[in-house]
Amino acid sequence: MKFFEKSLLRRVFVYFFLFAVLITVTAFYFYSTNQKTISLNIFIGSLFVFLFYFLLVYFYEIFYPFRVILQQIKNLLTGKKYSKIYTKRIDEIGTVAHFFNEVTKNLEKISTQLKEGRRMLGELEIAAQIQKEILPTETPNIPGLDIVAKTRPAVELGGDNFDFITEKNNTYIYVGDVTGHGVPAALVMTIVHTLIHTFIEIYDKAFDVVVQTNRRLKTRIKSTMFMTMLMLRWNHVEQKMSYVGAGHEHLLIYRAGKGQCEVHMTGGIALGMVADNSKLIKEIDLPLEKDDVIVLYTDGIVEARNMAGEMYTLDRLKKAVELYAPQYSADGIVYHVAGDFSRFVEQHVQEDDITLIAIRYIGPNAQVQHSSGQKLTTWTDGNEAENGNNEAKSSTVEI
Repeated sequence: MKFFEKSLLRRVFVYFFLFAVLITVTAFYFYSTNQKTISLNIFIGSLFVFLFYFLLVYFYEIFYPFRVILQQIKNLLTGKKYSKIYTKRIDEIGTVAHFFNEVTKNLEKISTQLKEGRRMLGELEIAAQIQKEILPTETPNIPGLDIVAKTRPAVELGGDNFDFITEKNNTYIYVGDVTGHGVPAALVMTIVHTLIHTFIEIYDKAFDVVVQTNRRLKTRIKSTMFMTMLMLRWNHVEQKMSYVGAGHEHLLIYRAGKGQCEVHMTGGIALGMVADNSKLIKEIDLPLEKDDVIVLYTDGIVEARNMAGEMYTLDRLKKAVELYAPQYSADGIVYHVAGDFSRFVEQHVQEDDITLIAIRYIGPNAQVQHSSGQKLTTWTDGNEAENGNNEAKSSTVEI
């Protein structure tokens, strides 16, 4: 029987074959009984029976099933509520019905995915806003120092982190870079940010803050995640700077008296790599003369590539600092270095988060009064569909 069920034409052929057999049997009956004529009433009645049979087959086998399918397709295309089609038929009509069900099933999946995507995008925007609020939003006024910082994440959520925290007689300035970027990096960044703020209220040495932060962080992240960091501590009373390195990038120091930029290895080991880093890091004094400039950065700058595939490199950053440090304040240095960076990379896609901080020593207890509300977290380059109608439906129709 499946041979006939797989084809609409075969099914119709079977129906009319059976009807032809019936006519043949009837004719044979008349012939065997020597009835050579048929009354007009019988002839007309037979025509009506044939017509009724034909219409019955056409209606139930072709017209009604196609009408049901076409109505649901029309509902789908016009955005109205549609129903899945239930059928056991395996002929052409059954194929069309199953195809319609598969199409609507995929549309329902797409609609669900779009809804989930919109939900996740909304949450991502909230997370990005929270991260922005975590970072400092205004240039700090610190006696003896002129500080400006700029950052730009590669995606909505970044792994770069920096802050300026004043507690008692010390101001802590740090920059950090979590492995990767996106949501995981942003979560680690937030944890570190919270831990640092907590321990700065307890300890008065950058060394102790970094050790305790690492100890708590190690137990809260997986082994493949870690964060490099460089923390400076500026003592307001003694007007002295020191730093602790935790596997971060080099420390650049422009010496105004020599007109040259020194490159220092920061040392240490990244946060989260070992349970106890107290034997692997140390706090180092950093003597400063008036107009000396400290530059902190993340690897997104020195490892950025241009359209030819060349890296910006530490050497180019060093030369840019030596060029602009004698001429500009901290804000001007950051602005023009960012311009040099942007001219180099041109239109190449940003592959990693980038952060740049310039700190100029302006003399004992001198203070730069930045304009009210001056923003520092936005990096400048120195140049200037609805499918909700197709949601899943639970109703069905049968053909």
